[in-house]
Amino acid sequence: MEKTLKLNSNDEAIQLYGNLDENLRFAEKEFRVHISARNHRLTLTGSKKNVDAAYQFFLDQLELLRSGKVSTLRGELGTEEKDWFSSTKGKGPVSFFHRGKIIKGKSKGQEAYLEAIQHNDIVISIGPAGTGKTYLAMAAAIDALKKKQVARIVLTRPAVEAGESLGFLPGDLYAKINPYLRPLYDALYEMVEFEEAARYIERGIIEVAPLAYMRGRTLNDAFVILDEAQNSTHSQMKMFLTRLGFSSKAVITGDITQIDLPGGKHSGLVESQTILASIKGIKFVHLTEKDVVRHPLVQEIIRAYERYEKK
Repeated sequence: MEKTLKLNSNDEAIQLYGNLDENLRFAEKEFRVHISARNHRLTLTGSKKNVDAAYQFFLDQLELLRSGKVSTLRGELGTEEKDWFSSTKGKGPVSFFHRGKIIKGKSKGQEAYLEAIQHNDIVISIGPAGTGKTYLAMAAAIDALKKKQVARIVLTRPAVEAGESLGFLPGDLYAKINPYLRPLYDALYEMVEFEEAARYIERGIIEVAPLAYMRGRTLNDAFVILDEAQNSTHSQMKMFLTRLGFSSKAVITGDITQIDLPGGKHSGLVESQTILASIKGIKFVHLTEKDVVRHPLVQEIIRAYERYEKK
């Protein structure tokens, strides 16, 4: 299949192609297509799936250029930056490029969430299911790893059953805890090819572990994500927050309307809103049903449950 993209000017072509056509070389490798550029025309050749993905990518890049925002692709080519996401600072909403697609906030709340991650060492995101809390945090973490802003990613969540008993789970320790960590793997595979993710995990560059495994550790030069934090206890939340080492960032996500802790135990996420509210460098982001990006019915379901629970 072949598609051609026509550019408006030589200056536009120079910006889109990058220094010594580095953006084109990157796109050829990333999308597995052949690219030729002549007379302000960009021709993409390859399989339909790959060409469509590459074509949409360049359309998105052109939209950024024509709106006065510099393309962020160069940052995806391994350019090292000292500041978090500095390739997007002052150039519009934060965005990332993973697996052939641009990932960015799809609502004002999500854009504010990514901005908070950019400017704060600890971000605590609270909101209902479907608001992109874990997905966007994972995108930011993979971006930081690609740009060598961190040396590793640590993904963790409490091993708490969601309202039902799973009973005895056969197998070794990994097999027993894997069901609790599955959502983190799902988010990871959205950003990184399965084989590449497996290599990262095997080498310890990406670690997925239950929250209990964080005790006694110091996490330096890492991007750490605590998912489902509403199911962490007071002591677990305190333990997690004090693991953060030098040159590290933590994102904590949770939905305080879906707490699965056994009776008598208080949610560390709920308590954190009072305990940590005044600390500079810790940012709370509250997402609502307006930020839900799943099936349109999910917003209505969330509103219906909120009305019922208020009664």
